[in-house]
Amino acid sequence: MTASSSKLVVATTIAAFLLLLLVMNSPVDAHEKFHKGVGVTYDARSLIINGKRELLFSGSIHYPRSTADMWPKLLEDAKRGGINVIQTYVFWNIHEPEEGKFNFEGRFDLVKFIKLIGEHGLYATIRLGPFIQAEWNHGGLPYWLREVPNIIFRSYNEPYMQHMERFVKMIVEKLRDAKLFASQGGPIILAQIENEYNTVQLAYRDLGNKYVQWAGNMAVGLNIGVPWIMCKQRDAPGPVINSCNGRQCGDTFSGPNAPNKPSLWTENWTAQFRVFGDPPSQRSAEDTAFSVARWFSKNGSLVNYYMYHGGTNLGRTAASFVTTRYYDEAPIDEFGLERGPKYGHLKDVHKALNLCKKALLWGSTSAPRLNPDVEARIYEQPGTDVCAAFLTNNHTRLAHTVKFKGQEYYLPPRSISILPDCKTVVLNTATILAQHNSRNFIRSAVTNKLDWKMIVEAIPTNLKVVSSTPMELYFLTKDKTDYAWYTTTINLDPRDLSMRKDILPVLRVASLGHGMLAFVNGQFVGSAHGSQIDKSFVLQKSVELKPGINYISLLGTLIGLPDSGAYMEHRFAGPRGVSILGLNTGTLDLSQNGYGQQVGLVGQHDELFTDDGSKKGKWIDIPKVGKGPPLTWYKAKFDAPEGNDPVAVSMYGMIKGMIWINGESIGRYWMSYISPLGDSTQAEYLIPRSYLKPKDNLIVVLEEEPAHPSNITILTVNRDTICSYVSELSPPSVRQWERKGDKFKPVGAEAKVGAHLMCPMGKKIAVVDFSSYGDPYGACGGFSQGRCSSPVSKQVVEQSCLGKEVCNVPLERGLFEKNGDPCPNVKKTLAIQVTCR
Repeated sequence: MTASSSKLVVATTIAAFLLLLLVMNSPVDAHEKFHKGVGVTYDARSLIINGKRELLFSGSIHYPRSTADMWPKLLEDAKRGGINVIQTYVFWNIHEPEEGKFNFEGRFDLVKFIKLIGEHGLYATIRLGPFIQAEWNHGGLPYWLREVPNIIFRSYNEPYMQHMERFVKMIVEKLRDAKLFASQGGPIILAQIENEYNTVQLAYRDLGNKYVQWAGNMAVGLNIGVPWIMCKQRDAPGPVINSCNGRQCGDTFSGPNAPNKPSLWTENWTAQFRVFGDPPSQRSAEDTAFSVARWFSKNGSLVNYYMYHGGTNLGRTAASFVTTRYYDEAPIDEFGLERGPKYGHLKDVHKALNLCKKALLWGSTSAPRLNPDVEARIYEQPGTDVCAAFLTNNHTRLAHTVKFKGQEYYLPPRSISILPDCKTVVLNTATILAQHNSRNFIRSAVTNKLDWKMIVEAIPTNLKVVSSTPMELYFLTKDKTDYAWYTTTINLDPRDLSMRKDILPVLRVASLGHGMLAFVNGQFVGSAHGSQIDKSFVLQKSVELKPGINYISLLGTLIGLPDSGAYMEHRFAGPRGVSILGLNTGTLDLSQNGYGQQVGLVGQHDELFTDDGSKKGKWIDIPKVGKGPPLTWYKAKFDAPEGNDPVAVSMYGMIKGMIWINGESIGRYWMSYISPLGDSTQAEYLIPRSYLKPKDNLIVVLEEEPAHPSNITILTVNRDTICSYVSELSPPSVRQWERKGDKFKPVGAEAKVGAHLMCPMGKKIAVVDFSSYGDPYGACGGFSQGRCSSPVSKQVVEQSCLGKEVCNVPLERGLFEKNGDPCPNVKKTLAIQVTCR
C-alpha cells in the first residue's frame, strides 16, 4: 500500500469514529440536519449515511435491461416493497461501443436513471466494474478492447489498466458533474470496482495480486466521498469493503477483512439466470426470507437482491447462450409485474426487520443455543426496553417448540421467527401471509390477424477467397452481428463418388462455437450447435455431391460473447476443421482449402427489419402448407393490443432467430433448444409498450431454419389471478404492527390473522374463483377442497371483496361457522383465489 493510501485509511477510520460518537449521542433529527451532505462513512456495524445509521434493503435493477418509460414504475414498486437502495452495474460496452464514441441515450441514460432513483427517495449503488459479468455480452467489456495490442484483461497489464482507468474516471466525472454522490447531496452511497475477482485471481498469479491492489487504490484515489466495495474479494485493499455474493451469506461469509468494516451482501440471488436448454429456475420465497433474516441476525446491515427485477436482454446484449429473459423469478418479473408471494413476503421481512432497527443498530448481541437445532440471537440495550430476538430452527425437516424468556414458540423446519420486542412473533420466514398470484398470457383480441410475407436470404456460394482457413468468428464479426459466411469449393471427379445411391459422403465441421448452418450447392443440409457448458461441437451431415465444382457454404452463428473466466481475450469461436468423409479416395481435408468470408446477412445490411428497409426487395406470400425455407425473413403488421397490460409475442412454431418491432430488436429466440422438461426454455418474448404505435406496427422475424410463422401470437400479460392462504397457526401479519418511538404495538385494537388481497393498480376483484375454510390444499391457480369446507366460504369472501381493489377477510370462526364447525378438532385454513379486472 502506498503512503497516500495509508493516510487515507487512517483518515477514514478517524472520520468514522467521530461520526459514530455523534450518531450514538445525538437525537435523530438533530444529527440528520447537522450531517446533511457529509457523505457516507462506516464502522463495523453499518454504513453511516449523512451521519445516520441505516438498515439497507437493496434491489438490483439494471437500466439497459428495461426501457426508460418502465423505470418510474419499477422504482415505485421496489420502494413499496420495502427497498431503499437500487443497485446497478455500469455497462462499458453499451456506453463506448467504439473507442472514443459514447452513447448515453434512451435506456442507456445512466445519469437519468440515477437521478430518478434519487427523485423516488431511494439510495443507489453503482457497480463500475468495468468488468461486470452479469450474464451480459462480453461481461460488459467492449469488443474493441480485444484488439488493443498486447492486452490482457483484468491483469496488471498496462494497456488494460490504462483503458479501464480512463473509463472509470469518465463515469465518475459524469456522475460527479450531475452531483449524484451522497457527498454532494445525491443518492449514490456505494460504488464498486472490479467484480468477483477472487474467482480468477490465481490464474494471473502475482499480476493478479498487483492488479487488485492497483484497482482498489485507483478507485479510492478518485475521492468520491462514498465507500468503495469489492464483492467476493478477501484481500480488498485499504478502506475498500469486501462483500459477499451467494444464497446463504449469513452462514458462508467469512466476514470483513478488517475490524472496522461492516458486513455487506451485494448479491443475494433471488433465483438463477437461465441459458437456452435450461429448465425453469426457482428459489422459494421462504428460503430467500430465511437467508435475509439470518444475515441481519448475524450483524449484517445491507442485503441486495440480485435481481429484484431482472428485465430483458434486448437486442444482442445477452452473454453466451443466456436467454433473452433475465431473472424472471425475481420479486418483480420480466414484465414489471409483482411476483407473489416472493414480492410480498420479502416486503414483510423488511417491515419486521425495520421494527427491530434500533436494537439491531445500537444493541449489544448474544446468541444462546436453545437446543442442538435452535439458537436465539438477541440484540438489546441493557437497562432499556429495546430488545429484538431471532429464533432460528436450523433443522431442515423437523419443527421445534422451544421456550424463550418464559414463553413457548413453535418453529417450522428451517425457519426464523422475528420478535421485535423479544416477546411477540411478527413474522416467521417459513410462514407466508402475503398474497400469491399467477401469471396469465392472454391472446390479444385485436392483433392476431397477421398477414405474413417473406423474403428468403440469398445463400452465397463463391465469395472471394481471402484466407486459406476460416477466420476466427469473434474477430470476423467484431460483435456487430451474430452471423458470418464461409464459402469454399471442391472439384470432384466421378470416380471420387460412390456409385451406390444409399452411400452418401458426409460433411464434417468441427467448430469452437456457437452454432452453424450448412449448405451444399445452395441446398440446406442441416445445423448443429454447442451449449453454454461446452460451446464447441461437430456438425456431421450426409450431403449430395456431384462431379465437377461443388460449393460449400457455412453460416457461423454466435449467441453472445463470453462473460466470465480468466483470459477472456483468448476465447475463440467458429470453424476449425472442415472435411468430407466417405469419398472413394478417402477423407478430404478442406480445413486449408481457401475460404471466402462475408460478415452478416444481406437482410441485415438492407435493414429489412426497419420500416424503410422492409420496403426493399420482393416480399412474397408464405407457403399455405409446409414450412418456409431456411434463412428467411418474415414480416407482418399489427395494431397495439388493447388495454395497458404488458405485451409479449409467443414464438411457438418457430426454431431460432431474432425478432424486431418497428426496427428495435427485442432479442434472440430459440424455440428448438428444449429443456429437460420437454419444452422451450423461453417461449414468450417481451415487446416493450414504448416500442409500439397505436396502429401498423411492424414485426420482422429472422428465422434460421425451416419453419412457419402462422402460430406466432401477440399476447398481453397480467397477474390478475391473486390468492391468499392463511392458517390459524399463522401469526398476525407484520403489517398489523408498528413502532412509534420506543413503543411497539398493534396498528389497531389488536392484531388478527386474516387474508389480505390487493388487485393490480386500477383493477378490482371481479370474481371469487375459489374459497374454502377448512383444510384446503394446493397452490394459487390450482386450489382444491380438502376433506371439509364451510358451505358459506365463498359467500363470506364475495361479500367482503367483490368490487373492491383491496379487501381483508379475517380468519374468524364466527364468520365461517354459522352452521356449525365443518372440521372439528382441525386447525382451520382459509384459501381464496380471485380474479381482478
